[in-house]
Amino acid sequence: MVALNNNYQKIIKYDLLNKFYYNNIKKIPELQKVTLNFACKTPEIKFISSSLLALELISYKRGCLVKSRKPSLMLKIRKGHPVGCALTLQKTQMYDFVYKISSVVFPNSKEFTGLTFKRKGSANSFTLTINQLACFEELKGQFYLFNRLPPLNVNLVTNTANRSELFYLLRSFRLPFIKN
Repeated sequence: MVALNNNYQKIIKYDLLNKFYYNNIKKIPELQKVTLNFACKTPEIKFISSSLLALELISYKRGCLVKSRKPSLMLKIRKGHPVGCALTLQKTQMYDFVYKISSVVFPNSKEFTGLTFKRKGSANSFTLTINQLACFEELKGQFYLFNRLPPLNVNLVTNTANRSELFYLLRSFRLPFIKN
């Protein structure tokens, strides 16, 4: 929602300024984009089309097909054939999606215990996987279409300089992390 964007502009920015030291106000960490993708294991069009439709229902934006760059004999995929779908959210749409997963999807998930923050990895992005897509309100009515979807991969890209800034920013967005 717009509420998360307003919360970032009015509260989280000043909390980051108080917690970390910045020489330039433009270096304050912010969420730059959110990338959503489904990676289908089979190249069948019915799985790819249902995942593309689910991606459109979840984010209210049209996704695009991802084609394979190399052939894979193990997966029986030729070069140039569709292997999944992806979508990039920016500006208010990314804040809407982060608000949706933090306040609706994770609390409604039965098997969700919390996100783990790994010590290794990139300093400016965080990747999470959502296995239970039935928690999205948009997909509940058409369960027969979306019951065999692959997991949704969500990549949150920021402009943070280190892992502690990234963790503090994501905790400020109310993402439910568990203590390691």
